[in-house]
Amino acid sequence: MNRIVYVEDEPEVGELIAAYLGRHDIEVTVETRGDRAEATILNADPDLVLLDIMLPGKDGMTVCRDLRAHWSGPIVLLTSLDSDMNHILALEMGANDYILKTTPPAVLLARLRLHLRQAQGSQPEVAPAIQSSQRVLRFGSLTIDSLNRQVTLFDENITLSTADFDLLWELATHAGQILNRDALLKTLRGVSYDGMDRSIDVAISRLRKKLYDSATEPFRIKTIRNKGYLFAPQAWDTRSA
Repeated sequence: MNRIVYVEDEPEVGELIAAYLGRHDIEVTVETRGDRAEATILNADPDLVLLDIMLPGKDGMTVCRDLRAHWSGPIVLLTSLDSDMNHILALEMGANDYILKTTPPAVLLARLRLHLRQAQGSQPEVAPAIQSSQRVLRFGSLTIDSLNRQVTLFDENITLSTADFDLLWELATHAGQILNRDALLKTLRGVSYDGMDRSIDVAISRLRKKLYDSATEPFRIKTIRNKGYLFAPQAWDTRSA
């Protein structure tokens, strides 16, 4: 049986969804406050987190962002806010999906099961040689420590979410090679690129900002037009190109 934490401040909605999912072998713990959500989730260690956006204490977007620093499982926003901007923001905050509450229960169940399967079946496809002998990668002033999941640049500690660290590690272990969106999504999330998913692009943008790369003319994590992204191994000695 899979386990979910559902953060929802309307008891009737929470109980309804929990009862429906429970009939389909998904155990649901309902938390009603956003400011208690992270502690509840980390304590329960569920297979998936379902978040409303409008919550007391802390909104669902902020919960999602803060949780991503400590937890790598799938996060799904379930909300009545039908907004492209909120959808984009949710992905930028680290959510895996954005589902409207008007979605039929059977469709909601199918999408949650999809994320659960992907999470259970996907492991970072790092070669065993890299896992055993290359726990620390160094490129000029950049150091990436996979064992302690720490990144330093110009002797500054760089704070990255779990998902962003995994993306950086994947790029760095293939330094000098072009990785397309499909390859990155399959390795990191176990899904194929559908032509619409912009989560990799958003994460690349976050990495560039954190790693002092140029937003307009990136030289550290390069965009190779119509092909993908390339981690430049010789671009980490100076703060600018």
